[in-house]
Amino acid sequence: MTMQNIKDAKNNVSLSRRRFLVGTVSSSLVMAFAPLASAASLTLSPQETLQSKLFSPTVWFEINPMGEININIAKAEMGQHIGTALARVVADELGADWSKVSITHVDTDPKWGYMVTGGSWSVFQTFKPLSQAGAAGRIALIEAAAKILNCPVDQCRAENGAVVYQDRSISFGDIVAKGTFNRAFTPEEIDALPLKPASKRTLVGKPGLALDIPAKTNGSAVYGIDVELAGMVYARPILPPTRYGSKVTNVDDSAAKKVKGYLGYHILKDPSDLIQGWVSVQADTYYGAIKAGDALKVSYQAGKTAKVSEQDIIKEGERLVADESEGGLFVNEGDFSAARAKADKTIEATYRTHTALHFALEPVNATVEEKDGLWHVYTGNQWQSLTLPAIAKALQVADDKIVMHQQYLGGGFGRRLFGDYAIPAVLTSKAVGKPVKMVFTREDDSRFDQPRSPSVALFRASFDQENQLTGMEHVFAAGWPTLTMAPGFMPESLDKKIRVDPFSTSGADHWYSIENNRVRAINNDLAQQTILPGFLRSVGQGWIVWGVESFIDEIAHQMKADPIDFRLSMLDGLGKQAGKAPESVGGAKRLANVLNILKQKTKNVKLAKNEGIGIAISAGQERTMPAWMACAAQVHVEPSSGKVTVKKLTMVADAGVIVHPDGALAQVQGSMLWGTSLALHEQSPIENGQVSNTNLHTYSPLRMNDMPELDIEFVESDEFPVGLGEPGVIAIAPAIANAIFQITGVRVRDLPINAEALKGA
Repeated sequence: MTMQNIKDAKNNVSLSRRRFLVGTVSSSLVMAFAPLASAASLTLSPQETLQSKLFSPTVWFEINPMGEININIAKAEMGQHIGTALARVVADELGADWSKVSITHVDTDPKWGYMVTGGSWSVFQTFKPLSQAGAAGRIALIEAAAKILNCPVDQCRAENGAVVYQDRSISFGDIVAKGTFNRAFTPEEIDALPLKPASKRTLVGKPGLALDIPAKTNGSAVYGIDVELAGMVYARPILPPTRYGSKVTNVDDSAAKKVKGYLGYHILKDPSDLIQGWVSVQADTYYGAIKAGDALKVSYQAGKTAKVSEQDIIKEGERLVADESEGGLFVNEGDFSAARAKADKTIEATYRTHTALHFALEPVNATVEEKDGLWHVYTGNQWQSLTLPAIAKALQVADDKIVMHQQYLGGGFGRRLFGDYAIPAVLTSKAVGKPVKMVFTREDDSRFDQPRSPSVALFRASFDQENQLTGMEHVFAAGWPTLTMAPGFMPESLDKKIRVDPFSTSGADHWYSIENNRVRAINNDLAQQTILPGFLRSVGQGWIVWGVESFIDEIAHQMKADPIDFRLSMLDGLGKQAGKAPESVGGAKRLANVLNILKQKTKNVKLAKNEGIGIAISAGQERTMPAWMACAAQVHVEPSSGKVTVKKLTMVADAGVIVHPDGALAQVQGSMLWGTSLALHEQSPIENGQVSNTNLHTYSPLRMNDMPELDIEFVESDEFPVGLGEPGVIAIAPAIANAIFQITGVRVRDLPINAEALKGA
């Protein structure tokens, strides 16, 4: 992975280096970004040019003579309605009739640039280029309409699917049918296009239903698990005792041969070395593959982590954070060592989290076939530009021999970023010479999950003689997803000692102004060797801010300060905390604003006996794309049992322009409930090198009868839109823990929060 790939992935700069072309192809109006080298001399008019490999424009949307507008979406749909949000951006600038807008989720092709849906990046990355694309299309339509109507261009406007001049109008469909289009916009012209102010928007920020709801409710939506191919066989993977290093020593299929439809097995050999010690069982039905897999007896030479436990990983994390020679500096402001040496008093605390799973409703799966040397992979995937090269490496073919056909995802949450589940499917298809559909059972899916790593965080704070905070240190250790899956994304630490996983450190670079602030990041190699640490919703922020916001409360308690007022005193927006355009204009001041609103919303709440309110703030997903959020958790603790009940969660969020309000609300609701689930329920401790809770009889996410009341308020803003898919998770757990302290005086420092441990404390 090159640094240019990384920049393209995060900043969408590939579109900013392209011209935007508007032209007619097969009677439809096509609008596309195209490479500068070809756009300078080629137009869109001849269809053979549009299809040329040399030209290969990125067709963002097209309008047919009936005025129907189809917008291509290069992002994965996993319940967040991203296609609708992006389509609204285009349609609003275009002046479209929303009832005539449809979307298509595209398959992989180099012309789409770097394809990834994660990190809450999608709207943030594409808002500007898609707004510009819509504006360019609007200008081209108005210019063509003015010629047809024989009127001045500057007196025309586009609205509701038509161009209007005084008391006359012409629909987009008629303009396409009658007009002539051959328009190119240079990158400089694109940048100078006038975009609509918020007051003129009719779709962005306004209520509206998602475009994919009908397909999802009438059964026509096709998820990866729904794909059927002619002549395919079904396969089930048999997983080894460890993620890495296990080898198959013997396979006995004598019992499997008695299963109806059993076709055989293959020991998979993966040249990419991601799939180690796997066996694939084939049958002519899904049920047959499951039963044959149960009957197959496989013997192994287990990998070296076969005896590793959760506690082993935690103990290693505790050892690492206590060793000042480990890891690399992530934040280093002032001189914490000097502040500690001069301190009148200090406090110290260790926070831990345990292994948690994704547990998406749809277990991972892939359906594969090879045709004329081209491999077709049908699956739901979030990060095609990472997954496709891994598939190609496993098959030992060039990247251009793979096409990933994007399907709906029955839940992603980060598990479907790196689609390693497609690798055993393609290897099986290659081995049997037929199309293969591989569906993991729930237990297989759990064992092959990319779990959130156990983590350990050590905090220290120093105080002067007036009991004022003089410095804070934060040292944390965990398994890092990016280290295994995408090491090219890892920048050097400040002291150049190591490379750090930015997704497993975000949140430690908080927006509080602390004169002496030091943060050290450490990779827990034992976790890295035992599991493939994964990007679980909110990634590192979910466990990092758990410690940060809990410890900030501890500091406030030490200083005998109000937790809200203490936070506000440090959210001064000075220096680097001032933020920068466009993503973090206002900086910490906007975080202070949402916290002040939350303070007013909760100041007069009447609490019953054994109830309290805890607060926490976050600026996830990253400093380069912060969503400013403040959360209050109203909690009840039953003294006799230690049972924690979250009665109400209040969230105030400033995410700039809210493009699709219904989708934004759903995102925050879902993430808040997920945060509650992770705080109180979810864990799958490592036992003998494997996750131990593999189905819902032992893995216990939040249940309906434990749902808290949700109160969500979005701050009205015209600032640049940022992501909301994950940030709502982050502040929930520390807010709950801070409420528990208010009620009981007990400081809980382990996730999930255990009633028995709380009762004992």
